[in-house]
Amino acid sequence: MAAAITQADTTYSTTLNTLIEYPETGIVSKIFVKDAHSQQNLFCLAAGTTLEEHTSARNATVMVLEGEGTLTLNKEKIALTPGVVVYMPAYAPHALEASTNLAFWLTLSEADTKGE
Repeated sequence: MAAAITQADTTYSTTLNTLIEYPETGIVSKIFVKDAHSQQNLFCLAAGTTLEEHTSARNATVMVLEGEGTLTLNKEKIALTPGVVVYMPAYAPHALEASTNLAFWLTLSEADTKGE
């Protein structure tokens, strides 16, 4: 995958579909922008790849770019197809299966720890 990491205080522009590259198996991920409060990533999963149920200490938003898969979020199955956007609050249990090669944009952001 082309080098694409940039500092959070720098503007950045790219065309995502030119950066999508699938591995033969497993996952390729690329961090585009990262700071103390958020992170922007491109994930490319080979068909048949699964991520077992897990949680994250950060809020997450998934935007599907291409391919198909299934996200299980709080035991609910969500079909992943291009254009689908899913928000997951921090610590929500989730798992993922790529039915075909699957690319998505993942945004991680700090969870509200004050309960506000």
